[in-house]
Amino acid sequence: MSDLANIIRLKSEEYYSEILAIRRHIHRHPELSKLEKNTMEFIGSKLSEYGIQFKDNVGGFGIVGLIEGREPQAACLALRADMDALPINETNEVEYRSANPGVMHACGHDVHMACLLGAAKILNSIRENFRGTVKLLFQPSEETYPGGAIQMIQDGALENPKPDFVIGQHVFPFFSAGQAGFRKGMFMASTDEFFITVKGKGGHGAMPQTTIDPILIASHIVVALQQIVSRNANPLVSTVVTVGKFIGEGRTNVIPDTVRLEGTVRTFDEKWRSRVHELLKQIASGTAEAMGGSCDVVVDRGYPYVFNNEGLTDRLIELSGEYLGETNIKPMEQKMGAEDFSYFAQHIPACLYGLGIADPASGTGPNLHTAGFNVDESALKTGMGLMAWLAVKLMG
Repeated sequence: MSDLANIIRLKSEEYYSEILAIRRHIHRHPELSKLEKNTMEFIGSKLSEYGIQFKDNVGGFGIVGLIEGREPQAACLALRADMDALPINETNEVEYRSANPGVMHACGHDVHMACLLGAAKILNSIRENFRGTVKLLFQPSEETYPGGAIQMIQDGALENPKPDFVIGQHVFPFFSAGQAGFRKGMFMASTDEFFITVKGKGGHGAMPQTTIDPILIASHIVVALQQIVSRNANPLVSTVVTVGKFIGEGRTNVIPDTVRLEGTVRTFDEKWRSRVHELLKQIASGTAEAMGGSCDVVVDRGYPYVFNNEGLTDRLIELSGEYLGETNIKPMEQKMGAEDFSYFAQHIPACLYGLGIADPASGTGPNLHTAGFNVDESALKTGMGLMAWLAVKLMG
């Protein structure tokens, strides 16, 4: 291992207790999307303490920091971490359990922020060892449309200077702490939400002949929507159409006037994605009309798919193997989950990779978006050190 890798590894050890405390503070004080004001101010206080220049309130409660190495104009690399928590009531019995009932860092964004702060502190201490400028992107509102990434971009986060590359890491509970995972090309799916209001004519459950039953109509719509994937999608293009909410507020003997359906669409092809939206509307409306009712269909277009630049990802795999050891670099499969990191990837060559967080003894941990989610905190050393190492080596 190179002298520089050893320096970064030693600094990761040196800063670990501080970054651990930062992660636990953020975990204990989670904030939902578009409400991350205190989180922003805490991150800003740390950057000020480290002597790193930054601008806050970018695209909402986002922060853009700058660390200038030798020849600041020579190159620019952006490192990204998301900031928001989820509306989940934490069940972990730990001293740093969420102090905000019903809100929890159940997707690891506390780890992302802590690792980026750790990487920033390392990079700021070795500025003479790299050329160019590192841009720090602390991004709000990843969990809620339209997402903080596009808002930060619109607010100029990718300008002055414009990064040549952007890198993000995301906790991954199926790899052990000390490991990292990569996938070239299409990585995470696009995501859209649909909302269907089925309209019929309510009445007494004992006299269905006097009604136009929206429960029955909606049930047929749910079944009919399955043909989008089974009979319209190219089998080689992964697609999901899921109805996750079915609300018909009648009673045992009351047929309601309306039913509400809500669901998600996920895929990896933009042209097909638009076609799915058309099919949703056609199938739902046609089914409702054929049964004497009607419906309104709204498709809320969300994030595009995440594409990891192949050349950049190849280089990151090579560099990560040098830092962590080749046996600790794992391949990752395509995922139907979504990430608004995709917006950064539309503008600049990008890579989002997985950071192992499971207990090495078990090799797995609680899944994301669950009330018992937690991490093996030794992953913080890997996360901050790896990001710093990749930044230094990419810019030279």
